[in-house]
Amino acid sequence: MAEDKKGVSRRDFLKTTGVATGAVLGGGLIGGLVGYNVKQKPAGPGEKPETGVAHETATPRGLTFFTNTSEFNIISQAVERIFPEDELGPGAIGLGVPYFLDNQLAGNYGSNAKEYMQGPFFAGESTQGYQSRLTRAEIFRQGITKMEEEAKKRFDTGFAKLEGSQMDEILTDFQKNEIDMKGVSSEFFFKLLRQATLEGAYADPIYNGNINMDGWRMKGFPGHQMAFINEIENDEYMEIEPQSISSMQH
Repeated sequence: MAEDKKGVSRRDFLKTTGVATGAVLGGGLIGGLVGYNVKQKPAGPGEKPETGVAHETATPRGLTFFTNTSEFNIISQAVERIFPEDELGPGAIGLGVPYFLDNQLAGNYGSNAKEYMQGPFFAGESTQGYQSRLTRAEIFRQGITKMEEEAKKRFDTGFAKLEGSQMDEILTDFQKNEIDMKGVSSEFFFKLLRQATLEGAYADPIYNGNINMDGWRMKGFPGHQMAFINEIENDEYMEIEPQSISSMQH
């Protein structure tokens, strides 16, 4: 990906490529939303360098998978690094992505209930799909443990307390497949984490993410409208207030 002298912010990359709204989510095409393929926007005069670290204290509201507050804080900071708050709007934490993940991992997504999970198991190529004997819930638990271990080994503190650049260093090594994990590659865990982050930012709010439909608002996406019959003949650009599926139940 070509970059100008000013660098390209992660959110700019999502915005200009259309990746964030689901145009392309395959393989390693995004490259690094965190770390080695995308530079952060440099600070201007009198500004502090951008870190993207929210360091928000978890306030569990009906958590079902991340019953451990430490786990919830770790995953919250990780997804915020992938989808940071900036001048365009809230980041992953502000959009409720950690709660989206909690909801997903506690259900069929986390248990792989609707997928074939019998052997034989072989190590697949990075371009292949799901190859692990582990469920997503087990992969995420192990990934969180590994993030914490790497943080303490490298920086002598927990992952949620690291500086943004330190979190990026660890997450980038996951993406590069340089972290040892059992039953799954760290590269595959990172792909799951990145994909789930984007899904949480842009899914319908009924799934606990995309709070206030702000993910849609940033993209100008109207959500789920009953019909466009009154607007379809209009040649003017229209800003339409987004609607959730839940609005159709009344």
